Amino acid sequence: MSSEVHHLVDHGLAYPLVRFSGVLDATTAAPVRSILLDLLAGQPEALVVDVAGLEPVAPAAVAMLSDLRRETADWPAAHLCLCCPKDAAGWRATGWPVWPEPGDAFAELGEPDRRTRLSAELEPQVGAARMARDLITEACARWDRPDLVGPACIVVTEMVNNVVAHARTPMTVLLAAHDDGMSVAVRDNSAVLPSYDGGPVAPTAFGGRGMLLIDSVASRWGSLVLLDGKVVWALLQADHEPEPPHSDSHDAAGMPDPARG
Repeated sequence: MSSEVHHLVDHGLAYPLVRFSGVLDATTAAPVRSILLDLLAGQPEALVVDVAGLEPVAPAAVAMLSDLRRETADWPAAHLCLCCPKDAAGWRATGWPVWPEPGDAFAELGEPDRRTRLSAELEPQVGAARMARDLITEACARWDRPDLVGPACIVVTEMVNNVVAHARTPMTVLLAAHDDGMSVAVRDNSAVLPSYDGGPVAPTAFGGRGMLLIDSVASRWGSLVLLDGKVVWALLQADHEPEPPHSDSHDAAGMPDPARG
């Protein structure tokens, strides 16, 4: 008999709350991961996950949560909280903070600062990149990031034009303020990931320069595969010195560093 996991998502609270029930094993770990990634792709400040009804039966399946925390540590860099009134020690092995009840997690997180997030839905058509740059200009003015207007416009132009030219699907542009920097992300409905090996692009090559430009101005960038497509993201810092074109400053697989303490 195959195992199953059911979930309910409540978007009516300060932060998304997802409640799981069932058995977390090698079979159900993948769909649980996909559900959580889909929620994180909306770039919330925090994600609260109630696992009180979830029975972990395989260490490797529980390790999926640890891997997810590592993979999303740079983007969207959301506060991840598990809630379970029992066996908290077992869940803490994931590296997530564990609270007895969702209410405790929400109390600790406090109210979200909705001023630090902007998004726009765009169609894959001429003019999409210009509209995305307008959003960048608005965000940098709102968040007092004048030095990031140029780099962020480079990043969002290349990301959006990639969707227009290759994915050809509707997209969501996601912007967020982070400390003295900001993140730029674009979500589309194509699972094809951007390709860039960190090396220079030959003058006769077709394409490839977009990711080269992103790599040169972003402090970090990467991508996440979703059930219905992908997110490509980049982090920009005001004091970041652009890397030379051959830089290998990001992981070859587009994966962020292990979660910060």
